[in-house]
Amino acid sequence: MEYSINQVAKISGISKRTLRYYDEIGLLKPARVNSSGYRIYREGELAKLQQILFYRELEMKLEDIKGIISSPKFDIEAALHMHYKQLQSKRKQLDDLIDTVERTLKSNKGEIHMSIEEKFEAFKRKKIAENEENFGKEIRDQYGKKEVEASNQKWMKLSKQDFKEMQELESKLFLELEKLAESKDIESTEAKNVFEYHKKWLMYTWSDYSSDAHKGLADLYVSDQRFTKYYNERAGNEVVGFLSEAIKQYA
Repeated sequence: MEYSINQVAKISGISKRTLRYYDEIGLLKPARVNSSGYRIYREGELAKLQQILFYRELEMKLEDIKGIISSPKFDIEAALHMHYKQLQSKRKQLDDLIDTVERTLKSNKGEIHMSIEEKFEAFKRKKIAENEENFGKEIRDQYGKKEVEASNQKWMKLSKQDFKEMQELESKLFLELEKLAESKDIESTEAKNVFEYHKKWLMYTWSDYSSDAHKGLADLYVSDQRFTKYYNERAGNEVVGFLSEAIKQYA
């Protein structure tokens, strides 16, 4: 069966403008363009559109989605199982946050007692789930299940003050990284500060410090584009290489 762009827009809830854009960037091409110049879609294109919308719900960027669904190894059945698992995790995170809001409202009314730690538990669990989804396999392969679990437990015990100090340290780290990206001097004070701030930041969640583990993390920052992208986008500059060099120089 064939569908016009108007029909696809009505069925999916996606605007015609968005469908045209998906065509322009090569994310979702129509099955054909008829003699009048109208885009015509078939079942295969609609199945692919559903996958795109699933990935968008998981807040993936269009360029990343394009890379996944255009791969010869892409398997819709496997993708659906993955979506199901990830959406269940997302629902659990939302349920936790809703529960925290409800209990905080009751606490504010004096109906129940809620500790400061309890008010932040849902946010901590959400962060652990996100890290597990994004980097779990790589981190466990490099450091082992025991170390990762210990780190997660330490994370769950962080206080409100700990969070504040971590944020302040991270801000200082990026300021020094920007200076280092300008000077490109690995022997400089800013390079030493980058290492020290990063080490202190890690120790809020690491159970024990190891220079070898720190250097291994430095390698991962460079080899894994997800880490590279986070640091470079946060700094607005190519800084991850300097971060890696500073860690290896001073760890």
